[in-house]
Amino acid sequence: MAGYQRKTALPPKDVLERAEGMLPDMVGLARTKGSSHGATYSGAEGTVTLTAHRHGPYTEVVASTDRLRTSRIDYEIQKFLNHLPYEPGDAGGPGSGEAG
Repeated sequence: MAGYQRKTALPPKDVLERAEGMLPDMVGLARTKGSSHGATYSGAEGTVTLTAHRHGPYTEVVASTDRLRTSRIDYEIQKFLNHLPYEPGDAGGPGSGEAG
């Protein structure tokens, strides 16, 4: 029901590796499907589908959830996307108003 997009300098493989490393701990989700350009994670908080496609120097990451924008899963997905570096050389990470 909610969708989010982010451009990142990371290749799709690295985006999906970060998702695998972060989403199970952040939201308690387990990967239920996967491919070289996407993955689906499900758990008690809901389901999120990530796709990552390279376009020139950037990868477009799209995250779609089955919950309302005010749900915990949506909040955590937004945090995950903000951890992806936008430009080459960026570290990525939380914004200045957000705890690590």
